[in-house]
Amino acid sequence: MSGPALPAGAPASPTHLVLIPSYDTGADRLRQTLREARAQWNPVWVVIDGSGEAALAMARRDPGLRVWVLPENRGKGAAVLQGLDAAAAAGYTHALTMDADGQHPAALIPAFMACSQARPEAMVLGRPVFDASAPLLRVRGRRVSNGWTQLETLGAGIGDSLYGFRVYPVEPLRRVMQGQPWMRRFDFDTEAVVRLAWRGVKPLNLDAPVRYLRPEEGGVSHFRYGRDNLLLTWMHTRLMLEFVLRLPLLAWKRLRRHPPFQA
Repeated sequence: MSGPALPAGAPASPTHLVLIPSYDTGADRLRQTLREARAQWNPVWVVIDGSGEAALAMARRDPGLRVWVLPENRGKGAAVLQGLDAAAAAGYTHALTMDADGQHPAALIPAFMACSQARPEAMVLGRPVFDASAPLLRVRGRRVSNGWTQLETLGAGIGDSLYGFRVYPVEPLRRVMQGQPWMRRFDFDTEAVVRLAWRGVKPLNLDAPVRYLRPEEGGVSHFRYGRDNLLLTWMHTRLMLEFVLRLPLLAWKRLRRHPPFQA
């Protein structure tokens, strides 16, 4: 993925960082993703979720890159939370999350960050544009999740519930995650946007391509249809039960055009 190269020694953003969770991505694929991200933004942080990628050498060569290594696999959401806690402690207000496996378009990092900087109260969500590499079953399956998400947020405007290329405001997301035990694995992306919308964080949607790399290209997927669809089913069941309790307040907010239903 091409894009304008970041000048050597470019100053780090004091508010926005790129946060990349990685689990068994493979050292070569991870290094490529980090190079692409660093060509677009400073700083870039990666949380290695209990796997063995050898990215630490790169971190020592690049002051714009920081690496955390969790001692055991805890799940994508847990890895993101580790990064969010460190970001908050360092004074950052927003984090762009992207996958380490090459599916997400690093060239669009500046555009997503600019949108977030213009609307810091919002979350900036990637709306995937699929090409021929996308598995049809995955494309159809996400339509189901998106339909449930629209219902659970009373049509707050979430363009896609599963695409993990997005910019979050750090503190609202930390409060959401610290307040309950879920969102630590594959359920993270969807539950994060639903609960943030419930808290009044407006979604803004930007189109972004998604690539599904073949194994010979370094592509790797940890999605398991049975296990992860069961997890999503349990997640939507919980969210729907809570939605029923929240419905009067959400309906009132929608009627009055209060966040997240404002223009």
